[in-house]
Amino acid sequence: VQVVESGGGSVQAGGSLRLSCATSGNTVCMGWFRQAPGKEREGVAGIMSDTYTKYSESVKGRFTISKDVANDTLLLQMNSLKPEDTAMYYCAASYGCSTSDLLRRNAYPYWGQGIQVTVSS
Repeated sequence: VQVVESGGGSVQAGGSLRLSCATSGNTVCMGWFRQAPGKEREGVAGIMSDTYTKYSESVKGRFTISKDVANDTLLLQMNSLKPEDTAMYYCAASYGCSTSDLLRRNAYPYWGQGIQVTVSS
C-alpha cells in the first residue's frame, strides 16, 4: 500500500491548513500522526470505516478528519493552529483495526513519508 501526504506548509498562529493523504489500497483504518523534534510520534486523529473518528485531546475541537470516499483520499482540516502544532505529520493506513487502536502507532503497518507543518507565533 502506498501512502502519500500533501498539503503541509507554514502558517501563522490562528490560521488553517488542510492535509491530504492518498493511498493505493482500500484501507479500513487511517490516521494522522505527528512528531515534533525530540518528541515521540503521537496520534492526532483516526478514522475507521469512513465514519468513526477519534481525536487526541490536544486537537479535539480544532482538527477534523474525514474521508473523501469518491477520491479515496484522507483529509485533515486543521483550524486555530498553535505553535505547538508544529511537527512532521504522517498519514498511516491499515486494512483493519479496533476503535481503541486508532491513535496507536503499532496499529498501522503502512506509513507515508511525512509532511512538515510549521505554525509561527
